[in-house]
Amino acid sequence: MKHGKKYVDSAKLVDRSKYYESPEALDLAVKTAKAKFDETVEVHIRLGVDSRHADQQVRGAVVLPNGTGKKIRVCVFAKGDDAKAAEAAGAEIVGAEDLVARIQGEGFMDFDVCIAAPNMMGLVGRLGKILGPRGLMPSPKAGTVTPDVAKAVNEAKAGKIEYRLDKTNIIHCPIGKASFGAEKLYENYATLMDAVIKAKPASSKGQYIRSCVVSSTMGVGIKINPNKVLKSAE
Repeated sequence: MKHGKKYVDSAKLVDRSKYYESPEALDLAVKTAKAKFDETVEVHIRLGVDSRHADQQVRGAVVLPNGTGKKIRVCVFAKGDDAKAAEAAGAEIVGAEDLVARIQGEGFMDFDVCIAAPNMMGLVGRLGKILGPRGLMPSPKAGTVTPDVAKAVNEAKAGKIEYRLDKTNIIHCPIGKASFGAEKLYENYATLMDAVIKAKPASSKGQYIRSCVVSSTMGVGIKINPNKVLKSAE
C-alpha cells in the first residue's frame, strides 16, 4: 500500500518495534495527527478472552472525563413523562411508535446514541436487525435501557462511550480528538482502561491484555507495553 507524504513523515517518528509507555504513546499520537481536520484518537485493545463464549464477553460503558470531542445526537424511545424528561435533557429525537415507523419505513438513522425506557423495549425490539449491526441497539449493560432516561441523555452528551469485543476479541474505542493534547487524552485513556480491566471475566485465564495500540484517524499505530497497561490505568 502506498501512503501519502504526511503519513510517511509521521511514520518516521514512530519505532514500530518499540512498546511505548502510555503517556509517550499518546503524545506521539497527537504529533502524528497531521490531517487538515481534527483527527480522532482511538485505542485498540486485544484481550485474552474468547468472545464466542457468553461467560467471556467484555462489554460496558464509561463516561470519559474530557468527553469525546464529538457532538452527539441522541435518540430516545419514550412516552409521557419519560419523553418530556428526555427532551428537557437535550435529546434531539424522542418518540415511540412514530419513531419506530420512521426508522423502519424511511431508513432514518440520523443519531449517534440510542436510549430507551424499559417499557419501550417490546417496541424497540422490532428494530434489532437495523440497530444491532450498527451498534445502536439499547442495552442494560451499556446503560442505554434505563428508567432514568434524562441521566442517560446527560451522560451521552458528556462523553459516555460503549466498549465491546468484536469477533476478533478486540475492543475499538475513541478517546478524544488530537486537539485535546496528550494530557487530556491520557486521562480518557486511563478511565477507559480501568473500566476494561475491571470488566475482566472470572473465566478469563492467562494474560488479559494481549496488546494495546493507539492511533489517530489517519495516523500510525503506536504500540503500548501491555504489561504496563494495568499500572497506567491505576
